[in-house]
Amino acid sequence: MPGLRVVFCGINPGRFSDAAAAHFANPRNDFWRLLHAAGFTPRLFEPSEQFDLLSSRIGITNAAYRTTPGSGDLRPGDFAGSVARLEALACELRPGVIAFVGKEAYRGPFRERPEHGLQARRLDETALFVLPSTSPANAAVPWAERLRWFTALHELVGSEA
Repeated sequence: MPGLRVVFCGINPGRFSDAAAAHFANPRNDFWRLLHAAGFTPRLFEPSEQFDLLSSRIGITNAAYRTTPGSGDLRPGDFAGSVARLEALACELRPGVIAFVGKEAYRGPFRERPEHGLQARRLDETALFVLPSTSPANAAVPWAERLRWFTALHELVGSEA
């Protein structure tokens, strides 16, 4: 669907997401709550409603497809072809931003350590932005800090109107 404001890119499906066939499905994952709190959605969506985000011009993908108990179980080979796939997504769908949900979601494909926020690298005309991870494993990063970055991204991409 061309014209997306943002495509969120997680690192890979965890076991909860795989079982639910939905992104960020672990009930302890803050993704859906942060999406709403930052103003991306008019209400709190459930993971099963992920395709309803398209009406708000929001998409979701992953950097790697293999399901693992944790992202630390991924191998470099799990990211083979991910840059080309993300470049194709950027060229075909022309989202304003691809937002990586966690530094490791960015590092896996690009093999470099990013800081949070807007990156110098672009894919075609698409900007790249790195958010803090919303995983329960990233609980050391406070809610307010994660919300600050989600809000900054929302300000960058604008509202759905």
